[in-house]
Amino acid sequence: MAAAKGQFPGEAGEDGNFERQEDAFRELITSDGSTPYAPARGRYHLYVSLACPWAHRALIVRKLKGLEVVVSASVVDPVRDERGWAFREGPGHGPDPVNGFAFLREAYTASDPAFSGRVTVPALWDRGTRRLVNNSEDDICRLFNGVLAPLGEGGPDLFPPDIAGEQEALSQEIYENVNNGVYRAGFATTQSAYERAVRTLFDTLDRLEERLGDRRYLFGERIVETDWRLFCTLVRFDAVYHGHFKCNLRRIVDYPQLQRYLRQLYHLPGIAEDVNFDHIKRHYYVTHEEINPTGIVPLGPVLDLSP
Repeated sequence: MAAAKGQFPGEAGEDGNFERQEDAFRELITSDGSTPYAPARGRYHLYVSLACPWAHRALIVRKLKGLEVVVSASVVDPVRDERGWAFREGPGHGPDPVNGFAFLREAYTASDPAFSGRVTVPALWDRGTRRLVNNSEDDICRLFNGVLAPLGEGGPDLFPPDIAGEQEALSQEIYENVNNGVYRAGFATTQSAYERAVRTLFDTLDRLEERLGDRRYLFGERIVETDWRLFCTLVRFDAVYHGHFKCNLRRIVDYPQLQRYLRQLYHLPGIAEDVNFDHIKRHYYVTHEEINPTGIVPLGPVLDLSP
């Protein structure tokens, strides 16, 4: 059977695999003058969607590092159409307070008039040069933990050097098999591509369940960026990935250790307030018309994230 069209035809491989586009903006903020972007309070603005796990992780790191008054942020409408992420007034989202853009694409084309790819969040805007610096959540999290951290109110080192190698390896595994794995399942356009993605996803979740059997967090008692990388997928899993993306061999609630871990992270100070299940469910079920053409948003599931 031939591959279906897919949600993002430009990112669908011939074998039916979802092949995520590369991030277009990868410049860095530096304190040595090697780039045009110097660390400064109030200079940078973070565009996010509360629905998006990649943007969610950047928001969490910004909060944990005490950077909320250093780097401003605004939230796009969770319902995205063919024009991309939009700035509209609504519950939990609103107009662009920095540039007055109607669509996030305007920030992309202002930064690169030749840009023709898919507009993604998070995106870090520089008020000084009036352009995007970076739209890679990995880079943005490291900028918040690194060069911008002295401007904030402190917070834990989310990339501790003593576990750098092991952390990088586990983060990469989680990215490939879990964070992006749910998308490779949901956006697959052949049965074989879907099954490969789902089996790899659940093999990895099984290993993470075992790993958490003798430790509180992924690296023991301390919480690092890798934990938040995993959290942002886990907290969306039973609500959308299990049904919408057909990742339905098991739910997270069926994993005792992963569910315990999810609840513990969710109830840390300030974390729950940025988990918006209305945005999450409306984004996935309304936006992905190739997967859910009716646009009907399910009432369930009933989630229990109590401590």
